[in-house]
Amino acid sequence: MSTATTFPRSPKDEIDGIPYFPRMVDKIRKFAAGELHEDYHKNLGKALDLWTCQLLKIEYSELVDFVQGGATDEEALAWSFEKGGKPEATVKEWWCSYARNRGFRDDLSEKLELRKAEAGMADRHDICSFFDFMDAEEGR
Repeated sequence: MSTATTFPRSPKDEIDGIPYFPRMVDKIRKFAAGELHEDYHKNLGKALDLWTCQLLKIEYSELVDFVQGGATDEEALAWSFEKGGKPEATVKEWWCSYARNRGFRDDLSEKLELRKAEAGMADRHDICSFFDFMDAEEGR
């Protein structure tokens, strides 16, 4: 990606103990403003976006509409809890661990290694998950 790219927030950023949600709503806002690099467009509403919406039992398209209406991160999460339901503590803990560790010794490990190689980071043994990869690729 070009150095002029404005990246979305880190996937490790959290709200109410839930990682990735702030990044997802940041991507929604950047896309609406025409500021989201096209490399991100193909995964909008998919992968971690989808899994986060599944945790919250909401539809991505409805979240997009709500966020584009000017909602803050806090308002978007509160809306998500009202619309879909707040996840139980054990479900939330499991999901957070799952999301933070995707790519580490799981079904996406090979894909993570491929993405690291494509990005010239095959020798980066500190990159153990997709969260780590996104941060490294985006210069964090």
